[in-house]
Amino acid sequence: MVEPVRAMTPRPGSQHRHVESPPPGVNISTPTPAEERPTPIPVAPSSTPQSTGSTSSPPPRPVTKRDPKAPASIPPTQIVGYETYSPNVRKVLDLSLELTNQNLGYKYGSADPKNGGMDCSGFIYYVLKQNGVKDPPRDAREQYIWVRKAGTFQAVLAHRDDSFELNALKPGDLLFWSGTYNVDRDPAITHTMIYLGREKGTNRRIMVGSSDGRTYNGQQKFGVSVFDFNVGPAKTKSSDERSVPTFVGYGRIPDLPNE
Repeated sequence: MVEPVRAMTPRPGSQHRHVESPPPGVNISTPTPAEERPTPIPVAPSSTPQSTGSTSSPPPRPVTKRDPKAPASIPPTQIVGYETYSPNVRKVLDLSLELTNQNLGYKYGSADPKNGGMDCSGFIYYVLKQNGVKDPPRDAREQYIWVRKAGTFQAVLAHRDDSFELNALKPGDLLFWSGTYNVDRDPAITHTMIYLGREKGTNRRIMVGSSDGRTYNGQQKFGVSVFDFNVGPAKTKSSDERSVPTFVGYGRIPDLPNE
């Protein structure tokens, strides 16, 4: 069972934090609100003088200004070497990128796009189920244990994006973080996404999933989106444990058919 959706309203001026849905029965010491993606702001059309002739131009249509924090998407053709990916990995990534075009928000406790959004492990669960993976775990921690037991996990201890520990990273791999919220469980895995590869033009590593405030191209994005993948800096003793995620590693999707 998945814990019901809880509507949360962030305090004014609060910082965005990356959150993951804790599983039923898990107590977290400091609940973190899921950010809601802001509603696009309509821009009133400018007035245009009408022609004095026998015909007149129709008035301009209202223009909707796209919110910069709305989900980002790219076509598969913008990923380096996409055509060389295995067919089943392409299916996983095709569905993932298709979901980024559906204007889905971050929705705590949801694993179905029909609900208008999903949380991060719900996104993984939905994509894998739709691609024939039998009984994938629903929770990020359980997904991490699932990958560890399959023997495909690669731990990353470094805090640099050029670490040799990323040499085995492949498109379609599951990515795992701890520290996105305080939780009393072991292992304390709280966040997960899917690695896409490198983006053409920028050569940046990118990933896909659901988040309430990670970034793409330097801008915060909310909901089901493409995001930049960075290992990130190490924590310090003065860091706020609730707002400093730690990347712990990656691994192949277990039981992906015909892989």
